[in-house]
Amino acid sequence: MNRLTTQITRLGLAAVLAAGLMLPAGGAKTAAGQVRSAPAVLHKTVKVDGIDIFYREAGRRGAPVILLLHGFPTSSQMFRNLMPALADRFHLVAPDYPGFGNSAMPAVDAFDYSFDNLARVIDSFTQKLGLDRYSLYVMDYGAPVGFRLAVKRPERVQALIVQNGNAYVEGLGKFWDPFRAYWKDKTEANAKPLKGFLNLQATKWQYTHGTRNPESISPDTWTVDQYFQDRPGNKEIQLRLFYDYGSNPPLYPAWQAYFREYQPPTLVVWGKNDTIFPAAGAYPYKRDLKTIDFHLLDTGHFALEEDGAEIARHIRRFLTANVD
Repeated sequence: MNRLTTQITRLGLAAVLAAGLMLPAGGAKTAAGQVRSAPAVLHKTVKVDGIDIFYREAGRRGAPVILLLHGFPTSSQMFRNLMPALADRFHLVAPDYPGFGNSAMPAVDAFDYSFDNLARVIDSFTQKLGLDRYSLYVMDYGAPVGFRLAVKRPERVQALIVQNGNAYVEGLGKFWDPFRAYWKDKTEANAKPLKGFLNLQATKWQYTHGTRNPESISPDTWTVDQYFQDRPGNKEIQLRLFYDYGSNPPLYPAWQAYFREYQPPTLVVWGKNDTIFPAAGAYPYKRDLKTIDFHLLDTGHFALEEDGAEIARHIRRFLTANVD
């Protein structure tokens, strides 16, 4: 099999897997007992500052907007089941960051892979789509992207949905020690252990650790994520972001000041068995926010995989009560 055929086969496999991931968990039943299809999730691309940004969109324009910001090492595919579950009531938009998923992947010498710049691109993306008011769902990398956005444009944020997204030093435990070493001294020796987080076994671990039943997690999740990570040049992108994650803890006081001043209604739905962002990082939100609905779930980092239906119910109830 020549190189071109191999590449086509790999792309075909990724497309098949992604298609499987996009299938809704199931339709609702009508009063007559007939199965009604789940609302459609559309897959679109828009050019933002010269970069092709892929995004998923579901729901009716004019309905309350939820801007869904994904984590590492995934993309908007992490929201593939949540979006149809809420599309009857909300307008949901989930972009892929540059270098992730189906968005463009400029080389590291052509694009600044930093959280400041990812937030800038997402800010431009929201303006391009005319999203003037929205609730923010932030998870993992989505927190530093989303909280930068909230501080810059507080008038646009109607509510926060925080799912294993950190804003407090209490949430950075021993897992982060090798990252701290890299932030302090950016050497090849300190980068070496971080490269271990970029292989298939590590990606699978992110999905399965802390879950009640690892066998309930589809292997398509980590297979698709790893496909995108294994593209030539992507590991260099991820190392840039590993290093730049060190820019986030110094901003925690500013994010906390935003919470205290603007008091966005906040729903916390947190996989309490997460090793990366443990529950110790969830509790401090209670210090700064008055309107907070707080739920620790008996699952891991990617809580939507095991408790997506419960999270969807919490979101529906919370936003219906707190957002016009």
